[in-house]
Amino acid sequence: MQHAFEAGTVIAIVAGVIGYFVVLRRSSFAAHALSDIGFAGAAGAVVIGVNPVYGLLLFTTFGGVGIAILGPRAANRDVEIGTVLAFMLGLGVLFLNLHAYANEAISILFGEIFGINPNGVWLTLGVSIPILIAVAIVYRPLLFSSLDEDVAEAKGVPMLLIGIIFMVLVAVATSMAVQVVGVLLIFALMVTPAAIGQRLTRSPARAILISVVIALLATWLGLFIAFYEPYPVSFFITTIVFLLYLFVRFIYPKLKPLKRTQTKQPQLQPDSQLANSK
Repeated sequence: MQHAFEAGTVIAIVAGVIGYFVVLRRSSFAAHALSDIGFAGAAGAVVIGVNPVYGLLLFTTFGGVGIAILGPRAANRDVEIGTVLAFMLGLGVLFLNLHAYANEAISILFGEIFGINPNGVWLTLGVSIPILIAVAIVYRPLLFSSLDEDVAEAKGVPMLLIGIIFMVLVAVATSMAVQVVGVLLIFALMVTPAAIGQRLTRSPARAILISVVIALLATWLGLFIAFYEPYPVSFFITTIVFLLYLFVRFIYPKLKPLKRTQTKQPQLQPDSQLANSK
């Protein structure tokens, strides 16, 4: 449980930061595709007797680079993502058939954060710190190119290089997040908290902060509940972020006008002004 909280905290921070740019660049499908590609890598690692996390990292990294090169523009990237995804899923099916006992790879589908050992925690931390440093280095050009690709390209921003760097960061972050929520529920940490942050504020820094806070709270609360209940932690995490998104999407917009009317109290005129008016 202690290792789960340690690894979950690190993964939630990284997922919250990277997830903001995933939503901003309209790359949610790419993040989901990379998680499926990572499943093929995990299955291949099991076949050769290696830790599935290494297979995840290897396949998602190469898959991310391939997607960035084949589809540099967000508008027409879906076909390239689907092409790479179909090939990688075919490899995953092959690897599963080559190994009679692929339970380690299948567990990647749903996450297994309670199975993380101290080495896994250190691996997660060692991979996550370079991700955050890289985001800090490329923050301005990445944000510029995410907001307006045409203007950024006209200003001389190396779009292909930024795209490759971003997809590699997404690939590694996805590999880490898969340990918590699994391949099938990757949107819980990579997309939904960032989508909530963007709905609450237009400031990139504040949106990233909100995304990280929501990812952390959902992970911590999900782990806490799962400690007492015999149900998967990924279910609780996805339920928490989904309910928060519904609140921000439908209820919060109706509360803002009510709050504004309550803050605007009628001002009473002084007695002298009342006398003058008479």
